[in-house]
Amino acid sequence: MANIRLYVGNLPWSVTSDELGQKFAAVCQVVSAQVVTDRYSGRSRGFAFVEVASQKDADKAIEAFNGKDWGGRKIVVNVARPREERAPRPSQPRQ
Repeated sequence: MANIRLYVGNLPWSVTSDELGQKFAAVCQVVSAQVVTDRYSGRSRGFAFVEVASQKDADKAIEAFNGKDWGGRKIVVNVARPREERAPRPSQPRQ
């Protein structure tokens, strides 16, 4: 059975990947949890991806957390869409 990847949005900036994984593990089997960070500053970008073991676990997590308050923010939880391929950026000449 394939793992299901969930998108978690509108997270408080202070949430870590460990905290996210622990919170979701309370209701489903978590395979991985990763808060997305800015590559230059290292700060959270306010969203994350949680991989769960099955569709049943995904449904439980969505029901338990979507629209719920976390740190004063209503988080969004849904099944992640596949990543779209983007054309490479043209290189800019240095000035």
